[in-house]
Parts: sequence; structure tokens; C-alpha cells
Amino acid sequence: MSRIVVALGGNALQKSSKDVSAKAQLKNCKNTAKAIVNLIENNNEVIVVHGNGPQVGQIVSTYEGMNAVDKSNLVMPFPECGAMSQGYIGYHLQQSIRQELKKRDINKQVASIVTQVVVDKNDPAFNNPTKPVGSFFNEDEAKKIIDEKGYIMKEDSGRGWRRVVPSPKPKSVVEEDIVRTLINDGHIVITAGGGGVPVIEKENGDIEGVSAVIDKDFAAEKIAEIMDADKLLILTAVEKVAINYNQPNREDLSFMTIKEAEKYIKEGHFAPGSMLPKVKAAVKFADSLNGRKTIITALDKVEEALMGKTGTVISK
Repeated sequence: MSRIVVALGGNALQKSSKDVSAKAQLKNCKNTAKAIVNLIENNNEVIVVHGNGPQVGQIVSTYEGMNAVDKSNLVMPFPECGAMSQGYIGYHLQQSIRQELKKRDINKQVASIVTQVVVDKNDPAFNNPTKPVGSFFNEDEAKKIIDEKGYIMKEDSGRGWRRVVPSPKPKSVVEEDIVRTLINDGHIVITAGGGGVPVIEKENGDIEGVSAVIDKDFAAEKIAEIMDADKLLILTAVEKVAINYNQPNREDLSFMTIKEAEKYIKEGHFAPGSMLPKVKAAVKFADSLNGRKTIITALDKVEEALMGKTGTVISK
């Protein structure tokens, strides 16, 4: 039996940026559930981490739109929006996984945990917010929001101005004992959705939510370390990691050592906000303990990748 942490990319939840409805997401989750239950049917323990970029953006934009119409409609704080996205994505996944388990007569329970992830209040990311969230605004509107709310706003690729928030690295998971208990008791756990709700530790020991986004691949890596997983499975839109991407000399990689991956990172082969965090998370997990490995592949190639037939394996 292997313990596997599965990091689901956005394509596992939404196939098209043109259809981001709850109905479409639930439909996609049913397909994703088949791949997850295949792992369970093959006698693996499974912990699921998922992204939430489009979903939390929709939630923020809805509140911003309501506020624009009537100022008495207050904008929900960003940590609460992250928690909301965890809740409804987790609901879709756990419902879909439960139905797939029932079809196959597998007697297991599945639960999603609204997870808080501790970050360092002195993380350098807080000095350089980069993650765009919420609605687009013109320059005058953006300046007004900066004055009124103190947000950091940046122009986004000619499409308008958006709020940006930091993306700090995860330090620890508040609910780790709960997740460990559930997985040790044989249950399937969905945790750290969207990277978890970022929180900082105060001097009195309390925790407090902060407006930030933790990359879900780094959160999945942290969960994999904490839960002593054997494998970290990062699912994305491509079958294998490539160097010289979109170039005539493109090369798809079946295997990378940690040193090779670090070399490719320094050479700039992986795009920030896309493959780069996946490879960095893969390296961190593979380097954390002898015998651990990360596999990066597409959702529909999971079983083949675990048999060594495809995907990119990162290990020592």
C-alpha cells in the first residue's frame, strides 16, 4: 500500500474558461473522481489537494460587483473568500468521489476539511504581491480603490487593473492532526484546497487570516511531507514535463533527478505560475526523504504514470 497525495490542477475542475458554472464543475469532478477511486481500488491511501484560482476569483468578483451597486453590500475579506471556495469545491469532490465509491461497492468515507495553513508573516512574498484576484477595473477605478481600501492594484496584460495579493510559502498545517487521524483510519481526505486559508501566528499563540494565496502545489508538498506520503502526484494539463517548451527542440522528460531539475529551473525552462511551481514542489518533496518521489502527469494518464509508462518522475 502507498500513501499518495494528489494535487489536482484547474483542468480537473473546469475544462473550459468559458463555462465556469457550478454545474460544469460538478460534471468535471465526477470524471476526476474516477481517477481518484482508481487509485483507491488499487489499494492506495489517497489525500487530495486542489486549486481554487477561478473559483475564489468568482467569489471575490461577486462581492465586488454587489458593492459597486450598493455600498451597504460589504466586500467579504479575502481569507473568508478562500474558505468559501474550499467549501464548495470540497463538496463537489466529496460528493463525486462518494458516488464513484458506491458504484464500485467500496466501503470508504470521504471528507473535505476547511484547512488553515500557517505562513511566515515575514515571508518576502508580502513585500512583492504578484497573484491577481477578483474583478478588472480601469485605471481611475483602480486608483480610487487604492485610496479607499489600501489594496495593491496592478495592470494585468492590457486587460485592466486588478488587485494583487502575496503568495507566501506554507510552514505548517493547523488541522494536520485531524487529517492524519482520518487518513490513518482509512478515510479519503480532501484538504488544503486552494493551498489552504493562509494564516499567521500571533504572539499570544492565536492565528489570524491574511490576504494571500498559497500555491496549491507547495501546499500539497507540505501535506505530503507532514503525512509521510510515499508519492506526490501532481496532475496538470500535460502528460510530461518538457524543456525547450514551444520550441523546435522541445524534449519531453520521463525522469529528472533533483540536480537535473534544479539545473533546468536555473536555465529558465519552466514558466512562472505554470510549470515552475510544480517542478519546485516536486523537487522539495523528492529531496525531503530517501525513497520519496514526485510524478507530474495528466489526469487521464494517472494509472499509466504510476506503472512507469508515462509522466515525469522526479527523485534523487
